[in-house]
Amino acid sequence: MNYDQIFDQAIDRLHAEGRYRVFIDILRNKGAYPNARCFHGHNGPKPITVWCSNDYLAMGQHPKVIEAMEEALHDVGAGSGGTRNIGGNTHYHVELENELADLHGKQSALLFTSGYVSNDATLSTLAKLMPGCVIFSDELNHASMIAGIRNSGCEKRVFRHNDLAHLEELLAAEDPDTPKVIAFESVYSMDGDVAPIHAICDLAEQYNALTYIDEVHAVGMYGPRGGGISERDEATHRIDIIEGTMGKAFGVMGGYIAADTKIVDCIRSYAPGFIFTTSLSPALVAGVLASVKHLKNSSEERDAQQANAALLKQKFRTAGLPVMDSVTHIVPLMVGDPVRAKKISDILLAEYG
Repeated sequence: MNYDQIFDQAIDRLHAEGRYRVFIDILRNKGAYPNARCFHGHNGPKPITVWCSNDYLAMGQHPKVIEAMEEALHDVGAGSGGTRNIGGNTHYHVELENELADLHGKQSALLFTSGYVSNDATLSTLAKLMPGCVIFSDELNHASMIAGIRNSGCEKRVFRHNDLAHLEELLAAEDPDTPKVIAFESVYSMDGDVAPIHAICDLAEQYNALTYIDEVHAVGMYGPRGGGISERDEATHRIDIIEGTMGKAFGVMGGYIAADTKIVDCIRSYAPGFIFTTSLSPALVAGVLASVKHLKNSSEERDAQQANAALLKQKFRTAGLPVMDSVTHIVPLMVGDPVRAKKISDILLAEYG
């Protein structure tokens, strides 16, 4: 067995398909978002502007967030010291979960080490708790949701993107007594479109299904307090489980769910992805806590970001570039070929910073 050959062939396939990923070596400049220094190449650090960050509102640079993290670091040290079950359940974690539950109008919340883990751990555990469960998944759901559904071992039904008629057709075909979960996103990260939340909830109520919404590209960004599209559309009370991230608009790191206490308690008690991992650093949690509190009371960052996104779309259209229509802050500029897209990206970085 030639193991080197196996690995070489796997990497060669990625190169041939234009999907091989090269990490750009950068350091962001504190207080000068979105400017950074790029160490890619042999000419030393080069000033660049980062157009692809998920730190949508620059909260990762906000003075309140940095101050909170520094204070926590000096007060309690760097690490949490263990899992949540064994010494790693700091008061910062408890405070943040209470704050997130309040943000979404839910009884409880639960922190995870990333948004990917929160989706994977929750969906896989949720289905296992309900024998015979069937999960109905939008075809454009994130890889973490797909992984969670696959790891649950349950039956799944994939419905066409935002296609209510197809979703209802699939729901109607199941036994009324079968446990069901409809899993979908609020804002889809590739096209920037939005789910018809109320209509999906109508179907969930009609066919007795739980609803699970991924709000990772919406929390902090939409709603009077940053509770996401479900808050903006006044649908929070109709969603059973809301999943979000702390690494995008909130500017730090981690993931979470918010739901009724019974659901959260079951995930807390049964999900290996939660139980058997060291909890987030208190300094990170303190930073998220400061970010969530600030964005609950400030719409300035949200308004500015939406205005900038609208301006960029307008300039792209004026220049005749193939920008897709999007009702959100996401600006999809269609290239249509991964090799060509990578080449354009390389040119932009090398020649325009």
